[in-house]
Amino acid sequence: MYRRRDDQRGRMVADITNDLRRYSVDAQHIGHAFAGLHGLNATDLHALIAVMDAELLGDPITPGRLGEALNLSSGSVTALVDRLERGGHIRRDRDTADRRKVLLHYADRGATLARSFFGPLGRRTDEVMDRFSDEELAVVHRFMAEMVVSMREHRDAVRAARGEPRPGAPERAAD
Repeated sequence: MYRRRDDQRGRMVADITNDLRRYSVDAQHIGHAFAGLHGLNATDLHALIAVMDAELLGDPITPGRLGEALNLSSGSVTALVDRLERGGHIRRDRDTADRRKVLLHYADRGATLARSFFGPLGRRTDEVMDRFSDEELAVVHRFMAEMVVSMREHRDAVRAARGEPRPGAPERAAD
């Protein structure tokens, strides 16, 4: 994966792989800077991203789905959601169709903090995307979507190899 290749395609694949790694590292540094500025830990940050992603898809996340996404026990999710709610980052709302169901949303304060911090990055991202045609962006989007699927499959395989419970699977009783 990290070896230099001799042919033109191989060099391009290596360059793209290196660019993805550098992008990932830089994105982590930016995320950690936001987290540190607001007293959040890495799990808090991952939870906020999951809440944001679900809202962007128009399918707000439940605490149970959040636990599955982050591979956390229900008790850990409760503590996490309580902490983020106390900090003004998220809010819990009852589902209007099923009042038993709790949905997690970005709270106004949390959304304001995120927009303030990440706004300049969003503008930079827009500037870069403006330099590409719709056709080029379609190819980039397809590539990135397939990379996300591949990365998540690998993440799940790593979790399984470590003996971590599969998200959504019942917890095993201790022997």
